[in-house]
Amino acid sequence: MSTITVNAIPRADEGKGASRRLRRENLVPGVVYGGDKRKNPANIAIAANELNKLIENNAFFCSLLTLIVDGKEEQVIVKDLQRHPAKPVILHIDFQRVTKTGEIKIIVPVDFTNFEASAPAKTAAKFAVEKNTVEVICLPENLPESLTVELSAVEDGQILHLSDIVVPEGVQIDALRRGADHDQSIGYVYSPRGAKSAG
Repeated sequence: MSTITVNAIPRADEGKGASRRLRRENLVPGVVYGGDKRKNPANIAIAANELNKLIENNAFFCSLLTLIVDGKEEQVIVKDLQRHPAKPVILHIDFQRVTKTGEIKIIVPVDFTNFEASAPAKTAAKFAVEKNTVEVICLPENLPESLTVELSAVEDGQILHLSDIVVPEGVQIDALRRGADHDQSIGYVYSPRGAKSAG
């Protein structure tokens, strides 16, 4: 599991005016909420240059993070990141506290592997990815870095669905918990024009 540390400072001011002041000081306002019921939401700020570096790593959005505020550490995940619609500026970030016994809902990447070993690949067929992330529900200790779809046995024209993703024990795909009619397609095999047909 990725170990990513986020350094933040507490902030007392709230509201749009306070947020604008923070941004002028190259700080991004944020909130930490959830976790132990006795803990209230906490207003924080993070140095904009540090946060910009963190978000360059895709793992930042799908990993347990160590948030350090006033020397105190807690485990969190990213729940929301608001960007300026026209400028490369982060406006606000929300973190959710994580507890050992509380399930989390988080988006993780999906890796498609071994298509080159499949029969369609030998006839110049291609695999088109429709969905390369998926929302899962699990306990923090079971959070996978990514999920895998094995493609070596796919057939020409085959459509793969969420149910084709290999899910570790203790991890559920959120959409599939709502029923089979939510088993969305995630990719398909196709033959470009001029490709040889199998057989």
